[in-house]
Amino acid sequence: MINLAGRDILHGWGKFVFTGVGLGLLIGVTLTMAGVYRGMVDDAKVMIDNAGADLWVVQQDTLGPYAEPSSVRDDVARDLLGRSGIMAAGNVTYLTMQASSLVQTTGQDKEVRVMLVGFEPGKPGEPAYLIAGRPILRSHYEALADIKTGFALGAKVSIRRHEYTVVGLTQRMVSSGGDPMVFIPLKDAQEVQFLKDNDALLNERVRTASNPAFNRPGVPGLLEAVQDSQTTSHFVNTVLVRVTPGADVEEVAGEIRRWKHLQAYTRAQMEEILVARLIATSSKQIFMFLVILAIVSAAIVAFIIYSMTLNKIREIAVLKLVGATNRTISSMILQQALGLGLIGFVVGKLAATFWAPLFPKYVLLLPGDAVLGFFLVMLMCAFASSFAIRAALQVDPANAIGG
Repeated sequence: MINLAGRDILHGWGKFVFTGVGLGLLIGVTLTMAGVYRGMVDDAKVMIDNAGADLWVVQQDTLGPYAEPSSVRDDVARDLLGRSGIMAAGNVTYLTMQASSLVQTTGQDKEVRVMLVGFEPGKPGEPAYLIAGRPILRSHYEALADIKTGFALGAKVSIRRHEYTVVGLTQRMVSSGGDPMVFIPLKDAQEVQFLKDNDALLNERVRTASNPAFNRPGVPGLLEAVQDSQTTSHFVNTVLVRVTPGADVEEVAGEIRRWKHLQAYTRAQMEEILVARLIATSSKQIFMFLVILAIVSAAIVAFIIYSMTLNKIREIAVLKLVGATNRTISSMILQQALGLGLIGFVVGKLAATFWAPLFPKYVLLLPGDAVLGFFLVMLMCAFASSFAIRAALQVDPANAIGG
């Protein structure tokens, strides 16, 4: 039996294919938007996994260290190690900033927005693995960088007043916002984040010396002690805690909250903070874009199929005159609509897969989303064809051919 839909498509295959490609690009944008949201959630989970911790101990009454600022004394880590159920504790600082590196080929500085992480080697917060180079061995001026920064091994990276040498490279070490991480020794990170520049320190020394409370004639050494405290920092953003095997994480967190007057978040709680709060506004915005794109796609598909049907009014009238049933005509229109949706989905999936790595933020395309998208596209095409079928079945052969 002759397939009328196939014959009709072959008759004007160029127009049909180009229409499917145009629809496919729109579907590709829709799949990419879903991938952007998936990537944001994955970045947040990856950051939690990379921390290598069971608990995040932060300043009381804050959602730190990622969603809100948090300041904790660095001696808290030593205190926590004396409590039961705690196997390891490491001080960590986080600071989002601009870092620059000299590009040898152009002779110009390349600036990259990064999350600067200060950590203690061998403790929670240290990168779990390196894809190139070696770990940090010196206590100052060495750095590990994620490959997304574009920094190469041996590159000199300027951070505030100092220059750091990249000795190792990591992968998928990013912040919840997708910024690549640069790891430096904790003491250097504390200086970068908490200490003031030289001019500010000099002005602060003058103010302190002019304060009678700190410059008492009868108390030698007081002024020097106060000024020394202004040039050192003992604060971190969080203490990452790893509990002993078999210990109850919730119980350990409760003990820290009760006796240390600090906030302690478990992995589940930190994931809820990052996904449900930190990126909540962005996810809602992406969802609105997805809804709008879906509505636009449905409208375009309906318009295309309806227009294709109206352009074949005479052919449909002839089919009716030669005895074609309504079921045959309906099947022809439905097959063309589904064929158009199939071409559009294939083009959209290939386009999204091709341009996803070009995006500055991570785009995660899940097979489940693709399967769901395929069924939605087919359903949308089938629904849109119903309007065209209704118009085709109302065609009067005499008027159509006579016109």
